[in-house]
Amino acid sequence: MTERVPVLKIGDVLLVSIQVDLEDQTVLDLQDDLAARIVATGASGVVIDITAVEIVDSFVGRMLATTAAISRMLDAETVVVGMRPAVAITLVELGLSLGGVRTALTLEKGLDMLARPDSRPPAKP
Repeated sequence: MTERVPVLKIGDVLLVSIQVDLEDQTVLDLQDDLAARIVATGASGVVIDITAVEIVDSFVGRMLATTAAISRMLDAETVVVGMRPAVAITLVELGLSLGGVRTALTLEKGLDMLARPDSRPPAKP
């Protein structure tokens, strides 16, 4: 049995704090759980906290990009927070730009980013 990543509601934002090793099934469960919670709550934003993630590979990078894309399709803006310098360096070395995924150094900054409508990027035509 795989561990589930909790999805918490804070106002109209869902918080995903990744505290477990990201195995394939854990990620698939998280994406299903998050999509269902966005629809059920009408959340306008998602914060994915990866502060506890020490090691990243191309799978984790793709997971972040895919999860953000799923959220966008359901009209929820995504911000990834708490990225360690080593994780950022590894993602760049792997050639993963995480296109469309916004980042902030801390949870507080990420929540603030979602709270200010003027901080959202313009919609693509």
